[in-house]
Amino acid sequence: MTSAGSPRASLVTGGAGFIGSHLVEHLLARGDSVTVIDNLSTGRLENLDQAVASSRLRVITRDVSSALPSLDPRQFSEMYHLAAAVGVRLVIEEPIRTIETNVHETSAALRFAGEARVPLLLASTSEVYGKSTKTPFSEDDDVTYGPTTLSRWSYACSKAIDEYLALAYHATHHLPVTIVRFFNTVGPRQVGRYGMVLPRFVKAALRNEPLEVHGDGTQSRCFCDARDSVPALAKLLADSRNAGRVFNLGRDEPISIGALADLVRTTLGSSSSVRLVPYVEAFAAGFDDLLVRQPDLRRVRAAVNFAPKISLVQTILDIADEFRARPEADAPELGRPKAPATAVAQAARGGRHE
Repeated sequence: MTSAGSPRASLVTGGAGFIGSHLVEHLLARGDSVTVIDNLSTGRLENLDQAVASSRLRVITRDVSSALPSLDPRQFSEMYHLAAAVGVRLVIEEPIRTIETNVHETSAALRFAGEARVPLLLASTSEVYGKSTKTPFSEDDDVTYGPTTLSRWSYACSKAIDEYLALAYHATHHLPVTIVRFFNTVGPRQVGRYGMVLPRFVKAALRNEPLEVHGDGTQSRCFCDARDSVPALAKLLADSRNAGRVFNLGRDEPISIGALADLVRTTLGSSSSVRLVPYVEAFAAGFDDLLVRQPDLRRVRAAVNFAPKISLVQTILDIADEFRARPEADAPELGRPKAPATAVAQAARGGRHE
């Protein structure tokens, strides 16, 4: 642990990702020294362009499990484990990578934090609720998954294992771990190549191309801007009373995917049409989904007075502005992107890049 009076030292896995990069900026802004571990499989160094000039930032571009042995957990005040395989398309197309990343890397993070009982925030997902038809989802609800023959549910199961493991570390080794289940987090830096719906819609609308709505468009989700969610992570981890607890995090105002497509078109003044794409065409035969995903937010409101302020319309406008400024930000191919030369150069001038 860092000594009293010294700057807080935070470790963020997945810190070059969409949510992780916003968290890194938040921690640096409050005065932390931040170490990021990200293998860039879905994250991008470019996401850290605004933060990387800081001398208080260190970036390690390796897998979590291979990077942690070179670090001393006693150097850190707190740890945020956000590294994970994300996105429905990635889960469907690369199920082995999804399962192994989520379980193996989380196990390594928990062992590391457990050595010195470093307070740890574990990023989980609303997917753990599976096919439950209860609305809204509460943290202590039962869960229901589809059959193992549908890889769609491997992500949910692997993240549920992460939660079981984290809570076991809390119960057995007194590790102060807090679990956050994100509900459809959106905002600038999110890309659509892994199946994220809002950046897909925005990108198509800017090009006046058809917005592809999977299924019949009646399924609903609740979208929350990452810039609203991120400050709550630090607040939750800072309060020791939240250790061993699970929190939903997001908005609780549902919108159907069909209505979302219309909102994007209207907000951006796009002439795009909407095309319904059957799940079997978008993904694979037997793809499974649920009609409603809505969180019960009473627990997180009571804990940190969580109240999102950024409207969905504003998020759409901000994502569109980013795509206009960086049209290359959402390349269609899967796989590990190369680190942008600009970000590496900035890292060399400012924070450390390894």
